[in-house]
Amino acid sequence: MIILKIMETKRLYLRELVLKDIDDLSKVLTDPESMQYYPEPFSLEKVEKWIQWNMDNYKKYNHGLWAVILKDGEKFIGDCGITMQKIDNETVPEIGFHIIKDYWNKGYATEAALACKDYAFRVLHYPKVFSYTTVKNIPSQKVAEKIGMKEYKVFEKNGEKQIAQVVYATDDPINV
Repeated sequence: MIILKIMETKRLYLRELVLKDIDDLSKVLTDPESMQYYPEPFSLEKVEKWIQWNMDNYKKYNHGLWAVILKDGEKFIGDCGITMQKIDNETVPEIGFHIIKDYWNKGYATEAALACKDYAFRVLHYPKVFSYTTVKNIPSQKVAEKIGMKEYKVFEKNGEKQIAQVVYATDDPINV
């Protein structure tokens, strides 16, 4: 089976998720601390569905969340990518990520998200890219700010306040 490598950074590369990633991805998606801003941690069945959803997104949109691999040791450390999300009745490209907690606070989420932002503008030609999270998820908001996003609006989703952040294409040198 050929696994498609999507992009590379100094320390990481992102490749398509495959069903064999279930054990590695479950280290973050089933962990209560890592998933504290979600309604609940995922079950193994939900992790498998998550991978399948992303595989379907690759076919439908040419993007999704990808496996984040640490080049040093070829270590799977999470997922990051671009998915289509509904924000206030509008479907938009959104950068999201989940990093295994052993790898938190090392800049990997920022590095991967920045590569995804660049990919969204230069390869996918989106005019805007969003990132959203719950109002209480300060670490994810800081990653969004580090990659150049500004607070865009606060909106309700599933009865829980969440914050949306946005990057405009005019921030991209190609479109200035």
